Amino acid sequence: MKSNKAIELLAKMTLEEKIDQLMQLATPFFKGASDNGKITGPMVHLKVDVKNVQNAGSVLGASGAENIISIQKKHLEENRLGIPLLFMSDVVHGYKTIFPIPLAIGCSWNIDLAEQSAKIAAKEAAVSGIHVTFAPMVDLVRDPRWGRVMESTGEDPFLNSMFAKAQVKGFQGKDLKTNLDHIAACVKHFAGYGAAEGGRDYNTVNMSDRELHENYLPPFKNAINAGVKMIMSSFNIVDGIPATANKYLMRNILREQWGFDGVIISDWGAVKELISHGVASNEREAALKALEAGTDIEMMTHCYTENLKNLVESGELDESLIDEAVIRILQLKDDLGLFENPYRGADIKREQKVVMSNSHRKAARELAAESCVLLKNEKNVLPLEPMQKIALIGPFVDSGDILGQWSWLGSTDDAVTIAAGLSKKGKKNEVLISKGSDITMITEDLKKQAVETAKLADVIVMAVGEHSSMSGEAGSRSNIQLPEAQLELIKAISTVGKPIVTVLFNGRPLDLHGVIEHSDALLEAWYPGTEGGNAIGDILFGDQNPSGKLTMSFPYSAGQIPVYYNHYNTGRPKGAPDAQVRYVSQYLDSPNDPLFPFGFGLSYTTFQYSNLKLSKNQITKTDKLIVSFNVKNTGSVSGKEIVQLYISDTVGEVVRPVKELKGFKKIELDSNEEQTIYFELSEVDLRYFHSNLAYKSDPGTFIVSVGSSSTEVIELSFQLIPTKEDQ
Repeated sequence: MKSNKAIELLAKMTLEEKIDQLMQLATPFFKGASDNGKITGPMVHLKVDVKNVQNAGSVLGASGAENIISIQKKHLEENRLGIPLLFMSDVVHGYKTIFPIPLAIGCSWNIDLAEQSAKIAAKEAAVSGIHVTFAPMVDLVRDPRWGRVMESTGEDPFLNSMFAKAQVKGFQGKDLKTNLDHIAACVKHFAGYGAAEGGRDYNTVNMSDRELHENYLPPFKNAINAGVKMIMSSFNIVDGIPATANKYLMRNILREQWGFDGVIISDWGAVKELISHGVASNEREAALKALEAGTDIEMMTHCYTENLKNLVESGELDESLIDEAVIRILQLKDDLGLFENPYRGADIKREQKVVMSNSHRKAARELAAESCVLLKNEKNVLPLEPMQKIALIGPFVDSGDILGQWSWLGSTDDAVTIAAGLSKKGKKNEVLISKGSDITMITEDLKKQAVETAKLADVIVMAVGEHSSMSGEAGSRSNIQLPEAQLELIKAISTVGKPIVTVLFNGRPLDLHGVIEHSDALLEAWYPGTEGGNAIGDILFGDQNPSGKLTMSFPYSAGQIPVYYNHYNTGRPKGAPDAQVRYVSQYLDSPNDPLFPFGFGLSYTTFQYSNLKLSKNQITKTDKLIVSFNVKNTGSVSGKEIVQLYISDTVGEVVRPVKELKGFKKIELDSNEEQTIYFELSEVDLRYFHSNLAYKSDPGTFIVSVGSSSTEVIELSFQLIPTKEDQ
């Protein structure tokens, strides 16, 4: 239902004003901006004049209350109808207070903290004048060579859907018009972008329609169910047609099947890129195809402003399609209350109090600690003991480059380094620091100094990883090992013979050869954000018990990729009862399984699963199945455990995954405490997309698995039986 304000404005607008409303420009184009006129790079080639800017609908990348108020004020003075601008920016995992990267947040399995992090990011962005964030990114990811896996929460559609809903709720709240501490969310990238061939950014995607619906679309549907206001199209093709011009994706799935009535925006330059894809011969054809497909806003190219008027006048384009796009944009502005208050939450004085507040940093520290995943801990090297002499070695010892590529306004100067985090603990430990190498360069002098420092210590903490530019957008890598300089450093330090604790800073699962064999303990810290050093200190010294678990598998080697837990069986699965030695689906030089599987993560304590029970051995589509089991903390300290429930459909109309996550809970148990856990399943949880895209279940045998990871489980089976109506 469109508001009267939106309908009234549309009726007053000229065709030119409507078209310009579909255009998004970066801040240097606008009067009043602090960087006005500083047009560089690809922006130089944009064909826009003063009138286009006066009628533009939205601004990309502006920040700061004073700057945004100034731009809006100047714009309202010159826009004929007084239509305010929308300000959009990439507030992906924090505005100024930076939380862990989304892949790390996924590894917390903490939906509430994920929602809180989005809520805090929205509050800081809103008071600074921003109206829309290009987040959450909900692409399912299975190839760690792709740099943008850092923006996703992982390889599972169920888990990604849960986080998509939580983040939309956190960003948007319940009422954007009255609650000025929230901003509109834009879920991205629609669709299939996470399956780019070879893990190479912007590359081709080729998958079946059923695979798209089964694994890649559910998080988007959940975000829409949560009320997301905007969707961004992806750069890739889907069934041979770029998403930005794909009627099936936008018109059929989004609009008709799902009833989405919000705004669809292109990614940067994607409308003009239809020419490079080879589906448009020129900008005129690109504009026509994109608008007809349903792309409402063109980001940072000029195909719409240059061509839509002529297309309408020639009769090739119905003006009603422009009207549809414009009224959706006007409606979003009305939903945000911009017609009544064009400056919305922007507040210069309040901005100083809200942004980077102590409470926000405290929340960032808590989520960073819960996002860390302990991958190895031989001989209980961790937690570190008081009075130990610690050698802190590696290129990240005093580096603030722990925010990740999409931290945007986050400052490395504000980031707590691992050196600062360990030094603040006050555990009477002596911390000796030696860099040892740069990210990609090492010298004999640096290496020698590090070795000498290591000899003086009781335990060595290696702080290693990727520079933030090595992941993120356009950060694809074919070799996902640590840079050779760091592998050389680790090998040299290992000759000292002291226990080694390795802390990893990275934006993707890595090939850990050259690291894992030399590490007694291994902590995956990802890019942990502003409070990263403090959170790591909390973990290493045992003030926080690590509880994170992987939501993306770590490959044994890059040659396995893609490797993921919910894969399909082949006709010759390795390990089957009648499997041969050679003629099965396997590598001759590598295991099939990942080094660390989905759901894996260690703790400073241990947990035992037992007494698995099902309330029934058979269910129909009207029944509920209660799954119960016991979890006991069998260690000496309290700890949090992420309890995971999976199902396996043993026979389907199409081949089914060997295992699918259907539930999880994060519980906390004291030493020797035991708790009975309950899950409820129904026929709905057994449904999947059939070959004709019908979403339904099949009668038959199902296996329920519960445990601490996708591979460490106990299991029972049950039957789904048809009712008389089904027969």
